[in-house]
Amino acid sequence: MAPRHRAFSIALPREWGHNGAVHVDGSCFCGALRFAAEIEPNRVGICHCTDCQTLSSSAFRVSVVVPAEDFALRDGEPAVFEKTAESGARRELFFCARCGTHLYGAGERAGRTFYSVRVGALEQRRELRPAARVWCRSEPAWLANLADLPRIETQ
Repeated sequence: MAPRHRAFSIALPREWGHNGAVHVDGSCFCGALRFAAEIEPNRVGICHCTDCQTLSSSAFRVSVVVPAEDFALRDGEPAVFEKTAESGARRELFFCARCGTHLYGAGERAGRTFYSVRVGALEQRRELRPAARVWCRSEPAWLANLADLPRIETQ
């Protein structure tokens, strides 16, 4: 079943070219929703906008942009929330109604539908290194010193 979406706008940085597709699998925390995609690893990015900070309850969100034809929802039916960004662009955000995990957003650019898949929901998240950061004006100042904090491997 293909995810539903409306014609919203999404911006892709020009410097994001093609680096060879990689297969990824993902799911929500409770496993009710499962998906798969073919992604370009160099399209992984960090967003520091205040919307992503609020929606992720963190300082940023890590996502990878995927053309709709390279994304497949395997199990479940996501809930949808429509948001309007500071730019006025509207986007649909898809999440699990049971556990609340945000999985992806939907938008269009030049007549093509793209999904912004949340890297934290991917099984391969450890192998995916961000290639760009956006909305850095909203980045918390303390992120610059993150490497200086004490590390504790487990809790």
